[in-house]
Amino acid sequence: MSGAALGIEIVVVFFLALFLLQRYGDFKKQQRMVLFGTLLAWYLCFLIVFILPLDVSTTIYKQCLIDHEAHAQTPSVSPVLSNQTTPNTSISPSKSVCYKPWSYIPDGIMPVFWRVVYWTSQCLTWLLLPFMQSYARSGGFSITGKIKTALIENAIYYGTYLLIFGSLLIYVAVHFQWHLSWYELQTIGITAANTWGLFLLVLLLGYGLVEIPRSYWEVSRQGHLLIKTYFKAAKLMTEKADSEENLEDVMEEVRKINESIKYNHPLRKNVDTILRKCPVEYQEKMGRNIDDCEDFDDKQNTHPTERSLSKLHKQVIYAVQRHNRTRVQWQILLEQAFHLEDVAKNETSTSRQFVHSFAPPEPVGWFRRYIYTPSSKPRTSPQYSIFTFSINYKFSH
Repeated sequence: MSGAALGIEIVVVFFLALFLLQRYGDFKKQQRMVLFGTLLAWYLCFLIVFILPLDVSTTIYKQCLIDHEAHAQTPSVSPVLSNQTTPNTSISPSKSVCYKPWSYIPDGIMPVFWRVVYWTSQCLTWLLLPFMQSYARSGGFSITGKIKTALIENAIYYGTYLLIFGSLLIYVAVHFQWHLSWYELQTIGITAANTWGLFLLVLLLGYGLVEIPRSYWEVSRQGHLLIKTYFKAAKLMTEKADSEENLEDVMEEVRKINESIKYNHPLRKNVDTILRKCPVEYQEKMGRNIDDCEDFDDKQNTHPTERSLSKLHKQVIYAVQRHNRTRVQWQILLEQAFHLEDVAKNETSTSRQFVHSFAPPEPVGWFRRYIYTPSSKPRTSPQYSIFTFSINYKFSH
């Protein structure tokens, strides 16, 4: 089993990250570079969690061997004890037995493994992932324009890190006992990254230490959780309405530009790029007529510039993402509210059978069919719940 546990966990964790990525993402709609970066980031995060117990068990075993060798080199019986012993008694030194764990990793593997994981995570955290995120949200139409926008947006993010790195570099350069070398530069980089990470952790830890136990405590209080869900739904409904209005306004601007710039205009390809980012229903409404043509050299026609199209392109990306995000959050919150209402209704039921107010939108899996079986029977004619009535009443008056 020497090193076999490490190899098995590396393979298992890879398929676990791949399964989660397939579960929460769509391979067909995402670019390969985005999928690769996300898969690598999740894979490294899971590796740290799963490989750490193997490293700890191996370290404990090696430390036991070191302590055992040190104990074997010392005298087993002290002179004081030897004078007090009788000829009929004998003292044998206590020997500690070191059991080799099944997850033992041979020497020389873990240092190389942790270096690869650490520096790859550093590159992903500080370089690749922030740059890819800004690159994907950029409104530029060329690779150079997107790269320039991504660098400008991450200037503050990179600047904070460079400020810490520069301060440590100046401190080492001024200190006479230390000499700058490649090893010292690596140490300064690690120190700067850890300083930034710990500073961010301290800011978030105070909230998490209080909010996480509180959230688990509130989950056990179904009535309080239902009222809190009503409040979240009202707040999210407002945000959802704002996102829809924002999307309508942006789509109206796209429609005007789509009608003003014809297919023989030099900026028409940029408009087509913007149209491909719009939702399908808006693309069908703004379908252009390829026979419609005009002379783009006409002085009377005013057309937007490439810079204004880049700004509109960025607005379209943000508006569509915000609309999709609020729509999915609204659907999840609706299902949670209906479930909590069903729990409240079935608590006073004497039939000892959990009855759903609405049929589940997705087919029931094997786990809920054979193991988690509430024997639920959806009603044939769904009734409007208190939650539905309150939401409709609020936004109709």
